[in-house]
Amino acid sequence: MKDSEFHQLADEQLNIIEEAIEESGADIDFEITGNVMTLEFEDRSQIIINKQEPMREIWLASKSGGYHFSLQDEKWLCSKTGKELFELVKQECDKQSDEEIDWA
Repeated sequence: MKDSEFHQLADEQLNIIEEAIEESGADIDFEITGNVMTLEFEDRSQIIINKQEPMREIWLASKSGGYHFSLQDEKWLCSKTGKELFELVKQECDKQSDEEIDWA
């Protein structure tokens, strides 16, 4: 996979996360700076999602720990849990948020 393809596919996944947060109405602020997406919660805790170009992975850091995702069969899967990135993002947001998030 070329760098440009990796960035395109990773950016698509980050856009999906952005849109889901916006549509959920959850009190989660998010910002993308370079290769890093920061999700900030009301209690000021954060989830950090970043693109690791040399590894061709997306990494997620939360209160629960760190997770690495690689693209397998068109899905970003965690090397530790086998879960998809978006599912783990939802799970971690639910844990860190003091509100019930409607992910519809």
